[in-house]
Parts: sequence; C-alpha cells; structure tokens
Amino acid sequence: MHFDWTFLVRMSALVLPAIVLMALHGVASAATPPASSSGGLETLAQRRIFFGHQSVGGNILDGVKQVASAPRVVEVKDPSQPVAPGTIAHAMVGENMKPESKIADFARLMDAGLAKGADVAFFKFCYIDFNGTTDTRALFEKYRATMEGLKARHPGTTFVHVTVPLTTVQRGAKAWLKELLGKPVWGISENVQRENFNQLLRKTYGGKEPLFDLAALESTAADGTPETYELNGQPWPAMVPAYSDDGGHLNAAGQARMAKEFLAFLSALPAPAVQPPIPSHATP
Repeated sequence: MHFDWTFLVRMSALVLPAIVLMALHGVASAATPPASSSGGLETLAQRRIFFGHQSVGGNILDGVKQVASAPRVVEVKDPSQPVAPGTIAHAMVGENMKPESKIADFARLMDAGLAKGADVAFFKFCYIDFNGTTDTRALFEKYRATMEGLKARHPGTTFVHVTVPLTTVQRGAKAWLKELLGKPVWGISENVQRENFNQLLRKTYGGKEPLFDLAALESTAADGTPETYELNGQPWPAMVPAYSDDGGHLNAAGQARMAKEFLAFLSALPAPAVQPPIPSHATP
C-alpha cells in the first residue's frame, strides 16, 4: 500500500499554523487579567480607610501596591490629620505577642482623631499573637468591649473586623519525630487557638457587621481546595503552603491573592452614612 506523503505535508501546512495561533491565544489569555479583576475599585476613589497592622498586614498592603488603580497607600504620621479620599492610611499598632496592646493602641488612634478623619477603620491581630495557651475568650471579650465603645463614640465611622491569620503546619518526618518525642509541632496548637478566636468573630459579627475573613482565604487554595490538618479526630484550618515561604508571612502569590480579595471586600462596603448636621440654636 502506497502512503501519500504529499497529502500529509499539505495538511501540516494547514493545521500547524492553526495550532500555533491557538497556543498563542492561550498564552495571551493567561497573561491578561480578566476585566473584572479591577472592577469596583472606582468605588474606593472617595473612600477614606485606616488599617492598623503589623507584618502580615504589611504583606497585604505590598500586594495592594501592585494592583493598578488601587487606592494610595500612605503611612499615618499624625492621627489628628484627616485621611485623604482614595487612600488606605496605615500604621503599626501595638506589639507582637501582646494582642491587648494592639486593641489599646487602635482605640487610642481612633480617639486621637483618626475615627473622625476616616470613613472605614480596622486593625488585625497577627498569627504570632496566639500560642497554644492563649485565653481566646478573655481576649475576645476585651476586643468586643473596646469595639463597642468605639462604635458608640464614633458613629460616623464604619468599623471592620478581621479574622486572625494562620500559619502552615509542619508535616513530614520532622513533624513525626517531634510527635514521637512529645515535642510541639509547628502550627498545630497555635492554629487551634486562632481558629477558636476566629469562630467567636464569625459568630458575633458574621452577617451583622463587616467581617474580612482573612483566615478563610489563607486556608483555601486558588482552586477552592481547603487546607486542613487533623487533631484529635477534628479538622482544623491551616495556611496553604503555596502562600508563604516561611510558614507565616505572605509571599508574592499570597500577597496577590489576599490583596485582590482585600480590595474587593473594601469596594463592596456600603457607603458611609452621612451624619445629619447639628442644628444651630441662634438666640433671637
């Protein structure tokens, strides 16, 4: 049987260019972000936002700075000065491993003028603020009472709540050896306490007040797969390893993911309520 090689050559000349074009189209599509990725950012053009944080919050803001059309990111120097529209103002609050200091410092900044100069204000704890023995109930009650006081004193400001970030969990031979020797495994007990605190936040504020669930985002892969580990027969969330290079701070991939969700969350917040003017009682 004679095979027609000229037919194969002719078909290759037709098919190969089409394959190349399809491949190039796929590359271009992957490199170009969807149009909706920056959608809604225009609503932040007039929003005045304050964000108190430590290192992980700084990671998120590093990601925000990489987003086109995102609000300006500026550091607060004087809490008595109002935040400019279209700005995410930020400052370090409190000390790491002293979560109560972060609550107190945030309240101090708000009462010093930032609440009046910002439409939206919030702060976050860090993963390092929680260890295996943290009294999450007592810490939450202090947080709740402080936030209630701030809302009463500053009704014109929208206060947002943020869940505590997580860490990865040590796995493999090192983790097995530590368990065998009765030594603590990185992330196991700490993430339990973080999640206990986060559950109190979700139960108290979820669906009632603005809540940015950073922990849920950190423990969910880009394809929607949850990152969990098991302790005493119960699953607990942990940070997706792909989001961090050191197990706690956000790497470039983690920064990009969290910044995108962070901006989308802020864009979806309702417009600040306009406070009615105080009537003047002029003497006739």
